[in-house]
Amino acid sequence: MEVPNVQEVTPSLSLSLSLSLLNLQCQLSVQISQIIEKQVLTVAKAVEDKIDDEITALDRLDLDDIEALRERRLRQMKKMAEKRSRWMALGHGDYSEIHAEKDFFSVVKASDRVVCHFYRENWPCKVMDKHLSILAKQHIETRFVKINAEKSPFLAEKLKIVVLPTLALIKNAKVDDYVVGFDELGGKDDFSTEILEERLAKAQVIFLDGESSLKPSNSTAKTRSVRQSTKYNSDSE
Repeated sequence: MEVPNVQEVTPSLSLSLSLSLLNLQCQLSVQISQIIEKQVLTVAKAVEDKIDDEITALDRLDLDDIEALRERRLRQMKKMAEKRSRWMALGHGDYSEIHAEKDFFSVVKASDRVVCHFYRENWPCKVMDKHLSILAKQHIETRFVKINAEKSPFLAEKLKIVVLPTLALIKNAKVDDYVVGFDELGGKDDFSTEILEERLAKAQVIFLDGESSLKPSNSTAKTRSVRQSTKYNSDSE
């Protein structure tokens, strides 16, 4: 019996395997395309159903419903206008200084949310002043004030103020949190106002969204910065 030449059989076998693999890849490709198409159709159907439901709900609104929505919106706007008026009367919208320690207590009792900057006459505190002046105008829901720590020994000791600048974040007349120096703001004095804003929002002493905030909604606004510098001791002159 004649034995086939191995060199003659191997190319044929290799070609057969290649064709089989190619066929398998084609089948998998078709199956994947079918699965993707099915998923796309399912998502599209869900979106279409949701839109149909919303259109149906709008169609069911009669004039009485629309008038009720309008009245509710007007009540909300009136309530917010009254709030803003009360806030402005308390000094919200401005970054002001408390000149006497005793006045600190009346300020924090009058407003639900207060950011108080304990400062001294040095460059780091002036950097903080710049940012707080901006935020005070954007967030009228919160009172922004500052007090000279060196002239307020009782408060500085009571609130354990050591490093300057320090922000005391006060809610409902109680100190809830602190921002000490610039460590949480990047460790340098070139941090942006938005970085400080995010830190205050994290402590829930200001609101990033909502009618009470006057912050521009454009999130791509240019980042504000006060000064470029290297890392330093925040309490140095």
